[in-house]
Amino acid sequence: MSTTTATEKAPLDEVMLAMDVVDTLRHRQDLVERELAGEAREKQLIDKLREIYHQQGIEVTDDVLMAGVKALDESRFVYTPPKPSLGVSLARLYVSRRKWGPAAIALALVLVIGLGGYFLAYKPFQAAQAEGARIELSEKLPAQMDALYQTIFEETKVQQAASEAATLRERGKSAAAESNRAGAEQAIAQLTALRDTLRQEYQLRIVNRADQKTGFWTFPEVNTAATNYYLVVEAIGSDGKPLTLPIANEEENGKVENVAIWGVRVPESTYRSVEADKRDDGILQRNVLGLKEYGFLDVDYVMPVLGGAVTRW
Repeated sequence: MSTTTATEKAPLDEVMLAMDVVDTLRHRQDLVERELAGEAREKQLIDKLREIYHQQGIEVTDDVLMAGVKALDESRFVYTPPKPSLGVSLARLYVSRRKWGPAAIALALVLVIGLGGYFLAYKPFQAAQAEGARIELSEKLPAQMDALYQTIFEETKVQQAASEAATLRERGKSAAAESNRAGAEQAIAQLTALRDTLRQEYQLRIVNRADQKTGFWTFPEVNTAATNYYLVVEAIGSDGKPLTLPIANEEENGKVENVAIWGVRVPESTYRSVEADKRDDGILQRNVLGLKEYGFLDVDYVMPVLGGAVTRW
């Protein structure tokens, strides 16, 4: 080793020894309290320190021992905790990041995913739904009403159906313009039912089966002195199968029910005529009460009727 290197290292060794002296004094607090009570005892303290190091096989110069004593007195080589401050708090938070870091990262990811889902998925979905509803109310539903009206207008053979269809269309479009979806859909349902009624074709036949009455009579509650006569009927389609139709129970509560068999109120003369026909040989020769043709709304009756109907008896 060169002389220059040894000279550069010497001060560092002395500093290290001085730090060791300070450390020894800190661990021998009783020695410090006795020996540093006054400056006169400084020499005695140095002598005792020299003895301690000598017992350890370490030779320390008086200059190094003196430097250590002075460093202790000046609080050099002693860590003094910093006073509380924002910077200190941030530093401690950074040092302890391994404890709170994973939880913070997880929370941040949850927030990012949540906010991303809200702004990138939910909000666009809401906007698309609102735009879809607007287009449906302003364009699709009115167009559907127009198409139904046009079909009814072309297929009907009675002015009543065209007039009713026009009224329903205007009512539905007004509801759509007011963002009343339920009102618009109701108008479409009524237009659809009107179109389907026009397209129906069936015979209104008087029932003639062993398990079912052909007719019956009742006393109305409002006038027990009178008698109401009914013929039990069913609608048979062009394919020979019975139909289920919406019938208003006008004679009792006015409610509309979907039924396959119902009673039509007729004059007593019609009732007695059918009764006699069946009594003759048990078979009705004239079992057609009316006809419903394509393009018409109502049944064309071939026998006199009074128009009321019942769905239960």
